[in-house]
Amino acid sequence: MVQIGYTMMTEQAGPRDLVNHVVRAEQAGFDFSVTSDHYSPWLASQGHSSYAWSVLGAAAQATSRIPLMSYVTCPTTRYHPAIVAQKAATVQLLSEGRFRLGLGSGENLNEHVVGGGWPGAGERHEKLAEAIGIIRALFEGQTLNHRGAHFDVESAKLWDLPEQAPPIGVAVSGEDSCALAGRLADVVIGTEPKAELLAAFDRHGGEGKPRVGQLPICYDPDRDAALRRAHDQFRWFGGGWKVNSELPGPEAFAGATQYVRPEDVAETIPCGDRLDDFVEAVRPYADAGFTEIALVQIGGDTQPGFLDWAERSLLPALRTL
Repeated sequence: MVQIGYTMMTEQAGPRDLVNHVVRAEQAGFDFSVTSDHYSPWLASQGHSSYAWSVLGAAAQATSRIPLMSYVTCPTTRYHPAIVAQKAATVQLLSEGRFRLGLGSGENLNEHVVGGGWPGAGERHEKLAEAIGIIRALFEGQTLNHRGAHFDVESAKLWDLPEQAPPIGVAVSGEDSCALAGRLADVVIGTEPKAELLAAFDRHGGEGKPRVGQLPICYDPDRDAALRRAHDQFRWFGGGWKVNSELPGPEAFAGATQYVRPEDVAETIPCGDRLDDFVEAVRPYADAGFTEIALVQIGGDTQPGFLDWAERSLLPALRTL
């Protein structure tokens, strides 16, 4: 039976609301939670983008059971990997061992804010691999001096270390990232229900490791309202990782999606309140081999109603997968 997770989407709700939502998600029976880590929303209509690590710290204190995960953090540009190691260790301590560190090669949308240009995919993968090595060394308690192709570390040591280091997840979208994840990750992360990605992960050393997927949904008793909201806030979703990782800001995402129609969004995002539509949208992830699937309810102000419905109807239906 797959585990069903809840997404704290920092781009669509403020930090206090995000924490309140994950507390309710824990009460509703979600198996785990994940948190996006952005500097900007994809579209201005989403309207938010608070600092994910403050939210994670608050969520660790406000909850007692539900696992937490960054989904995902880029440890190469906006953040130095030594700093990522420090804050991940701290959240692991605050959550008493419930945290997993999800990492990825990043999006221009968030990383361009510190300047220096946006490298190509090959260089981004090189930087991610080097960053993971630094993070793991610090998790092991080393006093680290490092001179690498992309990063320097001077006499760094984590003074507050958890007994168990946070497992490291890596997001994948193609063969190269699957090879990197298979070698270096404890968990694989994906946003598309593609069995070939998990097969590639397995070929490169990932066999038997957890695999976490993510799916946007838009619950609303009024299906037309749900479809309008999904189109307004999530029409960028169908662009695919190779496009979405390159666009520099909300204006670019708005321009790139100006011809996306509501009916196009409906092909990939279940909208309304018909349970079968949501179950059938989740099923391809389970069939592909994902062991955990995090749901993203679109619309920050719709979370309370969604969470009530999820506890009452959606989660019991998904337990049959």
